[in-house]
Amino acid sequence: MPPPNYVAGLGRGATGFTTRSDIGPARAAPDLPDRSAAAAGAAGLPGVWRRRGKGFGSSGEEEEEVEDKGYDENRKFDEFEGNDVGLFASAEYDEEDKEADAVWDGVDNRMDSRRKDRREVRLKEKTEKYRASNPRITEQFADIKRKLVTLPASEWDSIPEIGDYSLRNKKRFESYVPVPDTLLEKARQEKEHVTALDPKSRAVGGTETPWAQTPDLTAVGEGRGTVLSLKSDRISDSVSGLTVVDPKGYLTDMKSMKITSDAEVSDIKKARLLLKSVIQTNPKHPPGWIAASRLEEAAGKIQVARELIRKGCEECGKNEDVWTEACRLANPDEAKAVIARGVKAIPNSVKLWMQAAKLEHNDANKSRVLRKGLENIPDSVRLWKAVVELANEDDAKLLLQIAVECCPLHVELCLALARLEKYDAAKKVLNKAREKLPKEPAIWITAAKLEEAFGNTSMVGKIIEKGIQALQEREGVEIERGAWMKEAEAAERAGSVATCNAIISNTIGIRMEEENRKATWVADAEECKNRGSIETARAIYSCAIAAFKSKKSVWLKAAQLEKAHGTRESLDALLRKAVSYTPQAEVLWLMGAKEKWLSGDVPAARYILQEAYAAIPKSEEIWLAAFKLEFENNEPERARMLLAKARERGATERVWMKSAIIERELGNSSEERRLLDEGLKLFPSFSKLWLMLGQLEERLGCLPQAKEAYESGLKQCPNSTPLWLSLANLEERMSGLSKVRAVLTMARKRNPHNPELWLAAVRAESKHGSKKEADILMAKALQECLNSGILWAAAIEMAPRPQRKTKSSDAYKKCEHDPHVIAAIGKLFWHDRKVDKARTWLNRAVTLAPDVGDFWALLYKFELQHGTEGQQKEVLRKCITAEPKHGEKW
Repeated sequence: MPPPNYVAGLGRGATGFTTRSDIGPARAAPDLPDRSAAAAGAAGLPGVWRRRGKGFGSSGEEEEEVEDKGYDENRKFDEFEGNDVGLFASAEYDEEDKEADAVWDGVDNRMDSRRKDRREVRLKEKTEKYRASNPRITEQFADIKRKLVTLPASEWDSIPEIGDYSLRNKKRFESYVPVPDTLLEKARQEKEHVTALDPKSRAVGGTETPWAQTPDLTAVGEGRGTVLSLKSDRISDSVSGLTVVDPKGYLTDMKSMKITSDAEVSDIKKARLLLKSVIQTNPKHPPGWIAASRLEEAAGKIQVARELIRKGCEECGKNEDVWTEACRLANPDEAKAVIARGVKAIPNSVKLWMQAAKLEHNDANKSRVLRKGLENIPDSVRLWKAVVELANEDDAKLLLQIAVECCPLHVELCLALARLEKYDAAKKVLNKAREKLPKEPAIWITAAKLEEAFGNTSMVGKIIEKGIQALQEREGVEIERGAWMKEAEAAERAGSVATCNAIISNTIGIRMEEENRKATWVADAEECKNRGSIETARAIYSCAIAAFKSKKSVWLKAAQLEKAHGTRESLDALLRKAVSYTPQAEVLWLMGAKEKWLSGDVPAARYILQEAYAAIPKSEEIWLAAFKLEFENNEPERARMLLAKARERGATERVWMKSAIIERELGNSSEERRLLDEGLKLFPSFSKLWLMLGQLEERLGCLPQAKEAYESGLKQCPNSTPLWLSLANLEERMSGLSKVRAVLTMARKRNPHNPELWLAAVRAESKHGSKKEADILMAKALQECLNSGILWAAAIEMAPRPQRKTKSSDAYKKCEHDPHVIAAIGKLFWHDRKVDKARTWLNRAVTLAPDVGDFWALLYKFELQHGTEGQQKEVLRKCITAEPKHGEKW
């Protein structure tokens, strides 16, 4: 059998023939249409309807066949009609069809125009969003390009030129082939570039250079990859002889160089060859010699390094860096000789004289070397300072006198001499310095300090004022507020308080706008206080008070400063002055009365409150402060009389509450009930009065009446959490857990997202042994109040011991700065005996919430167990200062 698709004679070019038996009968197969013909016929038709009917460019016979069959067998599959036959294949395309097509085309165009607007808007938004997230480079640097207008010409000239990094007219690929040794030999003979001496020349000291010698081709081959690859124009400049290698950067790298591998040895060899080329090309270039010596030092060849730097000193004898390097590399015994040759070669080098002084081991020899240096460089301030530091006070005074004569324009030497001289001599020194340096403000400040040191405080302000006027008017010096404020702080640190005050009073208002003075001065004072410059801050507040005598906030800030850093007398004097200018500021009256009370002077506190009442007769805070003063000092009758007068004058609900509290403390239940009833008639929406009424009934044992009071209060104050909790506790005593659940469920419905109510429900279940119910409620509570610190703290305590660490980690992620969570984590560390960590976390808790007494009690208990007596006293002191007033157990 022949293989498939075999055609006889095809290989030799013979063509076969086809008979009818090969092609079958002469009829068309409807299931295999000729789609190529259909495609060709449909290419010129504009629409679907063009394929139907007659007169569309086809022959008459084809039209008759189409009419006979009822469809065009060559037509393509139409997606709209769904099959090859078509619903209207035999219909004619008349004017109505044409009109219908026009109508539908209009509808399509209308719909497309409506979508076009939305599409264009959407496309524009996407484009703007893309350009905002991917700005062009021109947009990114637009603001910087606009700032180039202000760039001066000098900075334009200092911009370095860039190289040509374009690929234009450059070879994309360069291939290198090894250079034959014959070519290298020929080049060497042509240029006569000798790199080594032969033995014959060494025998005569290297004075004879042979005309020809045998090259070391191996060495040439090793150096070919480094030396011959360097372009001559990048190695040296034939005009100036300066190398373009960066020796300073190379020196920095050499300091930490360690040889640990063969590759680094190879690198050292290459660097050695490179530096050899540098020092041979330009032997007068000092960094080349220093780099070469440090390279040999890094390679461990210290003798070679010393020899190189010695040659460098010979070639560059006027460069102090080379001599300093030679001194460093030399033996300790030879270092002095080396530096001596250096100062002999460069007698005006301050650096070399300082290095020579360092080599000496006692102060006398150091002073002798420095004085020798001053003979050569009498105007060197650095040498004078060094020699003065080594001298005693008497010698220092003499040296400074000579130094001032040699360096008359250096203010530090003048000021140092003035500090050592007596009063009259110091004044003369400062006057001479002011004549020679009229624009130096430090001279005026030193003169003010001098007057203050000798008790002439009245002259301090005059000197500073006169100095500022002279600097501004005669010398044209611009006075900077910030710089003078720093000078004031420096004067305060030096103990010159009067000078500090004079500087502040004369410079605080320079170039200050009227509307910004108050805010700026208060901010400056707070910054000085934070830096520990208390006197400077006090001086700024004094200026602010003088300018804003009727501003309560300025007086209050100054009073807070005095309370924290001053004495009781200074605070009392300031508050007395404050209330005389701002008599309506009740906070200042109350602060003054409290300070008197804390100091134990109760009559003085009463007198201040009486004055405050006379100034502000309708102030409820003053009435309550007077009540507290009398009540805390065991004067209940005075307190009762004050509250009665306050009630008669139409007091608020707080006065009624305080009246009931004092009766409760005195044990007068009937009077307390009367006051509460009258107060509730006047203020039915004040929840604390309802709470006190319910607590009164509980104390008397009337639980149904207490329940009625709580329920009546909740009708008036449905959002009062303490009322709901009190009612739940009462129901627990009367009816048990089921009633508590109902009360707390109703409370949570009325007050959603309330963590205290959720916590009460959880604790109620735990108290009655329903551990599972408590866990379910806690999970629901954490879902509803995800960021509640008290719930997370309770969850940490409820969790089993192995799970507490994970629970505390979750709580810290959700409530990083919540004091309850911080305290709970501190207790975990406490239980694990991690004392330092527990102390840190508990201190952080009291720092975050100093007003919560529970955290202070917890920290004090911890210190009682693990702390020292000093730490316990420090916790008590901080707690008393913080005056905590809140806390669940506090």
